[in-house]
Amino acid sequence: MLLRRTGAVIFAAALLYPLCGLFVSVGPWRWDGGTIAGAVRVSLVLTGIAMLVVVGLGTPMALYVARASARERLWWQAVLLLSVLLPPLALGILLSLAFGPHALGAFFAPLGIRLTNTPLAFVVTQVYVSIGYYVLGAVAAIDSVPKALEIQGGLLGQDRWNVFWRVTFPIARLGLAVALSLAWVRALTEFGAVVITAYYPAGMPVALWTSLENFGLPAVMPLLVVFLVTALPLPWLAHILAQRRLTRA
Repeated sequence: MLLRRTGAVIFAAALLYPLCGLFVSVGPWRWDGGTIAGAVRVSLVLTGIAMLVVVGLGTPMALYVARASARERLWWQAVLLLSVLLPPLALGILLSLAFGPHALGAFFAPLGIRLTNTPLAFVVTQVYVSIGYYVLGAVAAIDSVPKALEIQGGLLGQDRWNVFWRVTFPIARLGLAVALSLAWVRALTEFGAVVITAYYPAGMPVALWTSLENFGLPAVMPLLVVFLVTALPLPWLAHILAQRRLTRA
């Protein structure tokens, strides 16, 4: 037992070792308050909007997939996995083409709506890169709800909306929170697709890259710390709370 625990500790230490990079001396940190504040504002505000879209569209889809027949469910999961498995750079190129002036963008251009290098493009890209993660996670959360309870709610005269809020959601809420946190961190940290479709406005990943290219590591470190602080706590806490609930059950 001691040997196995020692091996686990060594594994965990090796896994977390990259965090030591935060304490490596790279010279005096260069604090550009305007750049950092702007990048943080863009990322948090636009990612928040993207998450509203993800939850609004993804939750009904997850409910449908979770209650579909086994064969139909397999097809929908294949579609969702395809969106998850697309390489970010490839997805960015495909989005820039699909929403560009030679495709869907041609219909929106006369209305003054641009789908590249705008906040709208930023949000659309984040929705595409994260919604598959949310729906797959939400399906797993909804699967944890006994179907018999939902049927009983219907027999008591509740419509589907009330059954969801009074039966499904209370049981699945932590699983849904985990799914949302995964979508949040996936969207917030996306670089490959966003740098192609929405180089402007610059969120934190793009700002990190441009700061590294232009000014080196001393200019990157302050924003890197802020980036980690905003990206990590939500999925970490959601996972811990979900595991605590499972252990208590």
